Amino acid sequence: MVLSAERFELGEGLRSVSGGLVMTDILSGRLLSVDTGEVLVSLDEPLGAVAPLAGGGWIAAAGRGMAVLDGGVRWLARPVDASMRMNDGVADASGRFWAGAMAWDARPGAGRLFRVDPDGSVRTVLEGLTVPNGPAFAGDTMYLADSAAGVIHRYEVSEAGELGPGELFARVEEGSPDGMTVDAEGYVWSAIWGASRVVRFAPDGTVDRVLPVPAVQPTSVCLAGGRLIVTSATHGLAAPGPLDGAVLATPCSVTAAPACAARVRPGLPTVRLGKTITPEDVRSLDD
Repeated sequence: MVLSAERFELGEGLRSVSGGLVMTDILSGRLLSVDTGEVLVSLDEPLGAVAPLAGGGWIAAAGRGMAVLDGGVRWLARPVDASMRMNDGVADASGRFWAGAMAWDARPGAGRLFRVDPDGSVRTVLEGLTVPNGPAFAGDTMYLADSAAGVIHRYEVSEAGELGPGELFARVEEGSPDGMTVDAEGYVWSAIWGASRVVRFAPDGTVDRVLPVPAVQPTSVCLAGGRLIVTSATHGLAAPGPLDGAVLATPCSVTAAPACAARVRPGLPTVRLGKTITPEDVRSLDD
């Protein structure tokens, strides 16, 4: 089943939230409702992923950093330079927001993972990555893909948000692990970019199930409403097929919890702008 009339250049960031399903189209800077196609937020810079904020609004991995979107924008930090952009991100059950950054040219080792704490502070928690994707959480366990390396790692997270040493969870031999989610049984679902498939990994990292996808570049996955929903991308394809870039769905009896809300309450001024947020509008808040 095809859920989108539009074919997205870099559809990503599927999330099940109280208002339904949302997604991003990274390079166009848009947050969209999958159910209605409505553009919820539009930025003049890339929008990697969002998590709902407790009390309303969104926290976003966008441009060169993290921002609160609540009718305007409040930049928490812009910790990377113009050669990089934010990518995927998600909130954990404790209300922290985790987001990765990558170089535009995907240069090896430039990628980083950041954590936003409830006071709005932003900390670097991992370096030496290339294209971080996910993360996805199961309680106090975090799964993080490094797509360029074809691997998914697993980390235990302390009550204070500190990462354990990590271990290799799974290696993908064809294509690259991209967006992920964890289901109610503790299995990890990953979109496999470049391989036209979604893979379900058992808790021990072995392949439990492979689902073909009629798009070359699946990018993120969500389990909601008795369906598996998958975003995809046309980016980099010389001749996209009819379903490349579509949002796709298939019946699925496996369930997953809705996206966790971030509980971030920074004391920063808001730039009130309406729907479109431009670099000029936030220049005074730049680092």
